[in-house]
Amino acid sequence: MQRFRRRDRRPARRGGVGSAERRSADVELAGADVLLVGYFSAKERNFVGIMDAAAAELTARGARIVGRTVQRRGVSGGGVEKMALPYSSRTLLSSGKVRELAAVRAATDADAVVFVAPLTEHQRHVLTETLGRPAVSLFEVRRRAEGLPAR
Repeated sequence: MQRFRRRDRRPARRGGVGSAERRSADVELAGADVLLVGYFSAKERNFVGIMDAAAAELTARGARIVGRTVQRRGVSGGGVEKMALPYSSRTLLSSGKVRELAAVRAATDADAVVFVAPLTEHQRHVLTETLGRPAVSLFEVRRRAEGLPAR
């Protein structure tokens, strides 16, 4: 005789938008102090140029760049097959780089953290909670500037 298995009694995580998503959705970059973060494969040779172009774009939108952080993924961290993948599906970056980024954010008192790489909704939520400030991707900033939805 088998019993019908009911759902767990844990509260559902669906529904309303959490505080982290709300904070990341309402980022105003004009006049804000911003940390710029890049995540690049070791195959990407022009990462400095990409970071410079992103900094110029954010500065043109009125943001002040108060710091830059770059995470590069090389062959040694899992082989050639994993070079283009994030270190962590939760944060995109390695845990040590996230701690370093949180320390820089606290020292500079940055208003927002802008990632050059696109972020998933879950990554945006986790990074916003971890860093204590809105974490958005440059892609979202561009879409908002064009008047389109961020996602």
